[in-house]
Amino acid sequence: MAASPEMIRHTIEQYVARVANGTTDEILDLFAESATVEDPVGTDVRSTPEALREFYGALEGLEQVGTLQTVRIAGGQAAFQFELITKAGEQNFTLSPIDVMTFDDDAKITTMRAFWGNDDMVVS
Repeated sequence: MAASPEMIRHTIEQYVARVANGTTDEILDLFAESATVEDPVGTDVRSTPEALREFYGALEGLEQVGTLQTVRIAGGQAAFQFELITKAGEQNFTLSPIDVMTFDDDAKITTMRAFWGNDDMVVS
């Protein structure tokens, strides 16, 4: 049985919270075993557990706030926008990517593609 929209929304909410403040293991727990990540779109697709661990490991320990803004769920897939503010010294780096994900029957992420570019990073 396919994951319900409620299950998928819960995974998305956990993803945003864990990207902002979770551990690498907590983030990776949301992914299916054979998941892929393309972040941002146009870069190499990360398709091994080691590559995903390296990618998300770079977030661990950063001072961040994540806020889910808009979610659309249909057919076992979702597109959503969230804001991630990273504090580094006296500066804040704000990014609001649009992520597109697919999910397995357990609402684990099977693919993640993040749409954003350098011009979308706001420094304040």
